[in-house]
This record gives sequence, C-alpha cells and structure tokens, in this order.
Amino acid sequence: MPGKLKVKIVAGRHLPVMDRASDLTDAFVEVKFGNTTFKTDVYLKSLNPQWNSEWFKFEVDDEDLQDEPLQITVLDHDTYSANDAIGKVYIDIDPLLYSEAATVISGWFPIYDTIHGIRGEINVVVKVDLFNDLNRFRQSSCGVKFFCTTSIPKCYRAVIIHGFVEELVVNEDPEYQWIDRIRTPRASNEARQRLISLMSGELQRKIGLKVLEMRGNAVVGYLQCFDLEGESGLVVRAIGTACTLDKLSSPAAFLPACNSPSKEMKESPLVHPPSHGCRSTHNSPIHTATGSRLTQNFSVSVPTLIYTGMGSGSAGKEGGPFKALLRQQTQSALEQREFPFFTLTAFPPGFLVHVGGVVSARSVKLLDRIHNPDEPETRDAWWAEIRQEIKSHAKALGCHAVVGYSESTSICEEVCILSASGTAAVLNPRFLQDGTVEGCLEQRLEENLPAGCGFCHIPYDELNMPFPAHLTYCYNCRKQKVPDVLFTTIDLPMDAAVIGKGCLIQARLCRLKKKAQAEANATAISNLLPFMEYEVHTQLMNKLKLKGMNALFGLRIQISVGENMLMGLASATGVYLAALPTPGGIQIAGKTPNDGSYEQHISHMQKKINDTIAKNKELYEINPPEISEEIIGSPIPEPRQRSRLLRSQSESSDEVTELDLSHGKKDAFVLEIDDTDAMEDVHSLLTDVPPPSGFYSCNTEIMPGINNWTSEIQMFTSVRVIRLSSLNLTNQALNKNFNDLCENLLKSLYFKLRSMIPCCLCHVNFTVSLPEDELIQVTVTAVAITFDKNQALQTTKTHAEKSLQRASTDNEELLQFPLELCSDALPSHPFPPAKAVTVEKASPVGEGNFRNRSSPPCANSTVGVVKMTPLSFIPGAKITKYLGIINMFFIRETTSLREEGGVSGFLHAFIAEVFAMVRAHVAALGGNAVVSYIMKQCVFMENPNKNQAQCLINVSGDAVVFVRESELEVVSTQQPAANCQPSCTGGEVTT
Repeated sequence: MPGKLKVKIVAGRHLPVMDRASDLTDAFVEVKFGNTTFKTDVYLKSLNPQWNSEWFKFEVDDEDLQDEPLQITVLDHDTYSANDAIGKVYIDIDPLLYSEAATVISGWFPIYDTIHGIRGEINVVVKVDLFNDLNRFRQSSCGVKFFCTTSIPKCYRAVIIHGFVEELVVNEDPEYQWIDRIRTPRASNEARQRLISLMSGELQRKIGLKVLEMRGNAVVGYLQCFDLEGESGLVVRAIGTACTLDKLSSPAAFLPACNSPSKEMKESPLVHPPSHGCRSTHNSPIHTATGSRLTQNFSVSVPTLIYTGMGSGSAGKEGGPFKALLRQQTQSALEQREFPFFTLTAFPPGFLVHVGGVVSARSVKLLDRIHNPDEPETRDAWWAEIRQEIKSHAKALGCHAVVGYSESTSICEEVCILSASGTAAVLNPRFLQDGTVEGCLEQRLEENLPAGCGFCHIPYDELNMPFPAHLTYCYNCRKQKVPDVLFTTIDLPMDAAVIGKGCLIQARLCRLKKKAQAEANATAISNLLPFMEYEVHTQLMNKLKLKGMNALFGLRIQISVGENMLMGLASATGVYLAALPTPGGIQIAGKTPNDGSYEQHISHMQKKINDTIAKNKELYEINPPEISEEIIGSPIPEPRQRSRLLRSQSESSDEVTELDLSHGKKDAFVLEIDDTDAMEDVHSLLTDVPPPSGFYSCNTEIMPGINNWTSEIQMFTSVRVIRLSSLNLTNQALNKNFNDLCENLLKSLYFKLRSMIPCCLCHVNFTVSLPEDELIQVTVTAVAITFDKNQALQTTKTHAEKSLQRASTDNEELLQFPLELCSDALPSHPFPPAKAVTVEKASPVGEGNFRNRSSPPCANSTVGVVKMTPLSFIPGAKITKYLGIINMFFIRETTSLREEGGVSGFLHAFIAEVFAMVRAHVAALGGNAVVSYIMKQCVFMENPNKNQAQCLINVSGDAVVFVRESELEVVSTQQPAANCQPSCTGGEVTT
C-alpha cells in the first residue's frame, strides 16, 4: 500500500553554542526516512534559526512507515572540517496510520544527544497520506490500534476478545560489533538506538498482522521488552491480547467519576465472539530439555502447593448441575481454540467466573550467539516451553485460561532466567464460543454466580485437589467451597466484597552463589531457584497473616541474577476478602532444649506478633462480622489423606501429622524455629515499619477500601544504587542491606510527599537489578493520589511529619537542597551519592520559577503540561481519545560523572529529560496526558575509576486526550483541543 510522508522543518530554539569565535551556531537539518535524505539550508550565526523549509516528501510503502522511524538530525556546518552533530530526534509515524488517530504531528521536539542530553528544540510538522490497499498478501498492519493499558481502554467497548498474541525479533547488538572499537561512543549509542527503533517497529507490525489474521483491530495489554544479551545479541519481544474494539462516541458513555474508577468497566461489556478461534501464533517446535541441568525448567503452581489452596470455585451442593453445564459449555468453546492467555488484569463484569490461583514457571538457559536474525527459533522454543508449563499448571487447577499473564527475563553474562506468571481462571463461556449462549441458560448461570464471591470459589475438584488445602464454605453465600487464602496476579475485581483497606506487602530475599562460568553457573542458579521461590512465598504468607488479611492481588515476583548473588523481590496488595475465612494468626513453635530464658524470649516474640496483628487490624479497619461455627463447614482433610498429599513435599509424612494445625475457626499458622535462619525470619517479620499516619500504599491501580479520590495526583520515579562491601558478605547481611534499601526508599518518598496527606501511593512498581558485581539497583515508579478523609488534616500532617523525622535515617541528607525545583534549573551542587528521585507534578509550572507549595493545582492554567500517570485513568477526568502508544528507548552516557553531580545527579537529569521527551511527543500528537506509563527498563552501568557512566531507559504508555469533569458539559459537543507545548525539559522535578 503506497503512502506519502511529508515533513516540514519550521524552526529551532535554544541551540548550543558550536562556534566559539562568535558564540553562535551555523545550524542545518538532515531529514532521513529509510534510505532517502533531505537537507535544509544552513541558517548562519543564530541559536534560534528559522528554516521554514519546503515540504520534504517521501514516497514509501506502509510497511516501511511502520518499521522505520523518521530521523531528524541537527548539525553545525563547518567549512573546513566535518560537520558537528548537535543532536537527533526520532519520530514514530505509527500513530498517524490509525483511522481515528491524529492527522498531523506538529510541535517542538527536544533535540537529544546521547552524550550531552537535551540541546535545544526543533519545530517539526509531519503528515501522512495513505492509500488503502485490500491486498490479502500485504505485509503491513495499518489500522491495528495498540494499548499499553491492561484493561479495556476507556471510551471503547470490547466486541470480542480473541486471545494471546506474541512475537519476537533478534539481531546483533551494535555495542558488541567489531566496528565499535574504532567509532566514537556517540556513534555507537546512536547505532544502538536506531536499531532498537527499527526492531520495535518491525515487532509491532508483525503483532498487528497476527491480529488481522484473527480479524481483530486492537492489541490491549501490549508489553514490549528488550533483552540485552551482550555478545549473544539483542532480542525485542512483545505479548498482548488481541481484541475487536468499538469506539463509544457519546460523552455519556465515557468514564464515570474518578471516585469510582472500577465502575467504568460496566460501560464496556463484551459481546459474544465469532466462530473463528485464536490462531496459533507459534510455529516453532517445542524442544523439551532433558538430562541437562542448565536448561532445566523450574515451575510451580504457586505458592500453595504446600500452604493452602489458592483457588476459587468448587462444585457445591447447590448449583452443581449449573456448574457442570458451565464446564460443558466451556469445554465446547475450547475445542476450536488454543489455550487462552490474557495480558489483561482488569475485566468487564461477568468475564471472570472463578480464579484458581497463581501459576508460574522459570527456566535457566545458556545464551548462544544469534547466527541468523531472520530465524529466531531458539528463543521461540524457550518461551514455548515456559508457556506449556503454565498451561499444565492451570489445567491441574481445573482452569482453562490464564489471566494477568506476563513474561520477564534476567540476564547475567551467558546465563538467562526466563520467568512467566499468571492467574489460572475459569472464564464465562459466552465470551469464548460461537454466537450467543441460549438466554435461559445464560441467565440461570449468572443467577448461580453470587456477586462479590463467585470468583473466590475453587474451580478444582475437592476430592482430587492438586495440593493440600484447607477448604471452608464461602462466608458470603454459604454454598460453595473457598480456600483459606488466595494469591492472584490480577487487580481486585470490581464486585469483590472487601472488608477494610488494603496494603502493600513485599517479600525480599538475597542469596549468595559462587562465581562460575557457563554451564557450572547455570547449574548453580538452577539449584538455588526452587529454594528461593519457596522462601519468597513463605515470607509472603507470613506477612499476609501478620497483616490480618487473606488474599493477595497484583502479585509480581522478580528473580534477578548477578555474578555472585541472586535476588528475589515479590510485591502484592494484601486485602481481606469477606468470602474467605478469617486468618488464624501466627504461632511460634520451637524444638530446642528447655531453657527458661529461651522460652521467655519465644513468649515475648509471640506477644509482639499478636500485638502487631491486632494493630494492623485496627490500622486497616478489618472488622469482619462474627460467623457461627456450624455454618463454616469442611475441616482440614483426614490425616491419612493429608499425609498422602504431602509426601511429595516433605521427607516424612509422619512429621507432618505431628503438628495439629486445626483448632476449628482459630487455625494458627505455625512457624517452627529450629535454626538461626528461622529465628531471623521471625525477626524480619517485625522489622517492616508500617507507613506513617495518613499514607497508604498498594501496587494495584485502586486501593481497596478507598473510594473518595480527589483530582490531585503526582507521579514519581526513584532510582537508588548501592555498592556492597565485598568483605564478610553473608546471606543475612545481604538480606539486611536489601531490606534497609527498600525501606529507606519508601521512607524518603513518604517524607517528600508529606504535603499531600492524606494520600495513597498507587501502582507502586518496584524493579530490582544487579547491573554489576556488588551493585544493587532498585527502581520504583508510582503515583500519589489524595483522598478526602473525615478528620483534621493538619493534625494528621503534624503527626506524620514527626513520625517520619523519627523513622527516616536520611532526613538530614534530604534537606540539603530545595524540595521543589524546575527541571531546567537543576542544582549545581552534588546530589547525595547513588540516589535519584524524579517526580512529575500534575499542576503546571512556569519555566525557572518555584511554585508555592500551598497553591492548589491549576487545571485551567494557560501553561499546559502533559500529565503522566501509571494508572489507566485520570482522577476527576474522562478520557475522550487515544492517540497511540508511546514506546521510547534512550541511551545516555557521560565521561564526567563527578562533575554532573555523581550517580544521583546523572540519573536525576536523565530521567527528567526522558519525561520532557515523552511529553513533547504526546503534545505534538495533540494529547494532554500519558496513561499506563511504565519504565520497563533502567539499566545503569558505571566505571568510577574512569569517571564514566551509562544508562539505558525504556518507557511506554498511552497518549490520550482527557477532559476534566467540570469541563465535560462545555466540550461534550466539540472535540477538545490540546495545544500544550511544554518546554524542552517539561514539567516539574522534585528531589
């Protein structure tokens, strides 16, 4: 399909001085697309050139429009020597290829250089004339919309959810090519950025082709990742959920108010899918590794293989025939369809029937060099193995689908850990089969799925459970069986019955390993993984009990590999589900000689644990109603049956039956203390400091139990890097350092956000990596949202500030420089070493001026700032249009690290520049916000001896147009205009 790309270079401003004699610049611009290059005239002696060029026209195929970025290079003209590069701009053309998208890209773009950062701005206008082509053999996927959000996009309704799409492309990494030894760092970085842009466009086009084969028109929950495999090559992979979406045109169909964002799902119900199923997106054969430890897969149907049944949905006494009918309908729907994976974490009403629990798989692989980039069968086969593991675990739980599915990797030298996880689920058959289910059947099915608890009912057979479980009758409907605890990777369903508020629960773990090479290293990692997985889930279970809660949502477990250690970090949001039984608490048991002082110590710790549980219940307002004993039902399985089930998990089933864990309604979770590590585990339970008064935190989009949100939001990104001492490193010392790092990071965030009390930190996304030997890097992105609270805010703030001043260990360090400053006025003095926090403030602020903290956000200011949030919605506003995805990759390198403020100053400035470039691209599309923003990668490397550092950042999100609810009545009859043009550094940065 032929197309015509037209580009006009208008002007530049704030260019750097390139001619030292005149303190000016002789600037001109090269515009390149594919193999065609145009140049503007040289504008002599000016830092603010006005080119006003003619329209540069490129006649290309739409396939090239999707693969290639528009490359704009600004240079300084030299008569007697080579022209000096000022910087570049890469513009993705894909947003112009949608029928509903913007028709022009026009605005000021920051000119970015990988060595010096942002060096001025350039005004560019881009248009595309596209001629539709109905050729069935075409290789383009124009018209397929991509969304990063993991729920059905606002202002759309899903007609069909087709299923899972995946693809990956491979190539050689320019950083490791032979020519890299003789070219400049700038040339090497730019070659890498350009290659990644090309691979990203090609990958998106191939995903779109698969969606068109399914007769879909959109990809929701699109997740694209880069695997930097060093000398082995570069892999770009993506997964998503193929859908057919319909645009909701009337303003009345847009989102409801922000104080009930979950209810917006009701505006986007699904319709029944057509006859065609989800076509297989994997053509490579599956190679199962046997006999080789380095390719051995480690996988679990987490974590309650040992602890409890993490399920939901069982054939109870009532509703049994309907459940059988449901299974029959589901089975017939799956006969023509591949096993469905869904990257969505939030769903319309009625989509989820039952939740089985978390299923995950991990595999250790040795990397080999990519010989043929056009045939990535090896990597395809690796992921096929992992997905097959996930399928088998889901089927063992009596489920036919996996929702909230994600994939990740951790790479260190030649070893790669592949990880995949999701939530096994049973879906409503009317969304999975031809046409419509008969009305009477559909009505009877839905009548037998109680609201608020149906998803909690176990889907597996109670008599043939895949693991030992303590089941009771549902505390809500009293009809079906439920487990005593539930782990999931999805957001809390909007109709779930919750008591009290939720909270962020984290498990952190470090384990040393010997330095080794190749197969020996992979073997050591493979041996460690099962124990790490077990310990991480033990921590999660203990902390969940300590909070007095019974379910985890949004569970995300990362295993990162380094040269001499492995690190595990699990984050989730704990809640108390009314349908599940009350947690019985934690009981300490010891197997040591009778010692009065020891028994006294155990008694003291038991009292502290009981007091902590009581305080947590009061803090999170967990007050479940009392339920009489006779209606609770189903005790733990008989000892003989239970021993048989546990034999594969324990060396001796006799030891298991020695412990009487059943005490009716007051079952206790027993922690046995038989060594030093067990005692330290108990101590670590009590060291987690709760957030200060007025603060709440969660890693899901919405904090359970809070509904009265306001429109004040503030996004922040924080990066901390610490270097460990190589002397006397032990597992205990590593765990303490890692715990302190994460706790201090949270404390500093609470301190800096104290003016927003009462507020909640939502969508808290922690990422841990080990970029170098003895170096730990933790990155966190979240958004703080305020809410109304019926108490005196001043008293709360004062109390919180006092508690923060007592708790925070680095307050003096934090107060060394101003709390708020504009990103274009970065302080010249050094920042505290190895720490950087960048905060995006919703309210606009003028360039170079400080904002009065007491002044409220001004939504109607003439200075427009593109808002950024990791949420899929904007509190107090309605999204009226999606303009396309923003998927950007940046490299920044410096040879003067100390002069730029050390690690903290370097990272702070780089993240602020990333914010500015994202905002500029969104504003050029006509948007005024980025939702579902995520920093998927932040790889930092330094060489302190040479005063050098390098950082790679990959960010993505959905560019949107939103309208404030107060303005919606005015603009409901016209398209809202978004003419905001931020400065080159954009918005506001707080440290």
